[in-house]
Amino acid sequence: MFGINFEPTYFLGFMLGFVIGTTFHEFMHAYSALLLGDTTAQRQGRVTLNPVAHFDPFGFFMGVLLALGVGFLAWGRPVPVNPSALRFGRHGMAIVAIAGPISNLVFAGVLAIILKVGDALLPQEALQVITYMIVINLFLFAFNLIPIPPLDGFNILVGILPNYWTLVLEPLRRYSLPILMALVFIVPYAGRIIGIDLNPVGAALSPVINSLMKIFLGPVV
Repeated sequence: MFGINFEPTYFLGFMLGFVIGTTFHEFMHAYSALLLGDTTAQRQGRVTLNPVAHFDPFGFFMGVLLALGVGFLAWGRPVPVNPSALRFGRHGMAIVAIAGPISNLVFAGVLAIILKVGDALLPQEALQVITYMIVINLFLFAFNLIPIPPLDGFNILVGILPNYWTLVLEPLRRYSLPILMALVFIVPYAGRIIGIDLNPVGAALSPVINSLMKIFLGPVV
C-alpha cells in the first residue's frame, strides 16, 4: 500500500515544480508584505528568489517522500509576517496570503505556454517533466486556498469576513497542526484501515484541480 514508486520523469518534475513553486510562493508572501509595510521578512532575507532562503529541511524531505509516492504533505519555510505592521490590517494579511497561491497559478501558466511552444521542439521526457511541474503548482495553488489553519485560505477567509466571524475563527489557529494532520493524513489513513474512502481534502480538491488541468493542459493529460 505504501511502497516506494520511483519514476524518474515524475520525480524530477515533482521536485522541480515543488522547489521552484515553493520559492515563488514564499517570495510573494514576503514581497507583498514588504509592499504593505511589514519589513519582518525583509530583515530575515526572505525577499529573494534564492531557494535556499525558503528551504525547510523537513518539509523538503517530506516532498521527496511525496515524489516517491509515500508521503502526505510537504512545505517550504513559512514567511514571518507581522499583521499589525501591514497596511489595511487583516485585509492586508489577506492580500499577503493570496499572493502565494496566485504565484503558483501564474507559474503554471508560464509553464503551460512553454509546454505549448516546445511541443514540437523538446523531447518527450522534457515535456512530461514540464507537465508534472504544472500539475504540482496547480495543486499548490488549490491546496493552499483551503480555508483551514495554517493554510493561506484561512488567512484570506479571516481577512475578508466581518469582524464577528474573525473573532469566532481566530481561536482555531491554536489547533492548526492537529486540524491539518487529521484532514490530510489521519482521516484518510483510518479510511484505508476500515476499507472505505475517507479523504475530505482529496474530494474537495479533485474537481478543482481537474478543471484547472483541462484549462492549462487541455482535455487529455
